[in-house]
Amino acid sequence: MKKIEGKKPGTTGVIKTWARASQIAPEMVGFTFGVHNGKDHIEVFVTEDMVGHRLGEFSLTRKFVKHGGKMQKEIETKAKEGEIAAAKSAKAATETKK
Repeated sequence: MKKIEGKKPGTTGVIKTWARASQIAPEMVGFTFGVHNGKDHIEVFVTEDMVGHRLGEFSLTRKFVKHGGKMQKEIETKAKEGEIAAAKSAKAATETKK
């Protein structure tokens, strides 16, 4: 709260903080906070829905690594190729109608 006293929400830049447990007050709405996640600061823009929550809830400390490995990658590439083929055929169909 000390860092935002007397400042306007639109004019200030990112306010860095390590206080993940601090509760978001209505006075904080409109400010952008750089909440530390243990490694670096993650920018969090505070909106009215966030009032009453903690700053740490919006700065995750763990990065999700998707599961699946080689087989999952093959499935995803086949799906992308199918989408590209469908888009090309739809585009060709619209061009022939002109």
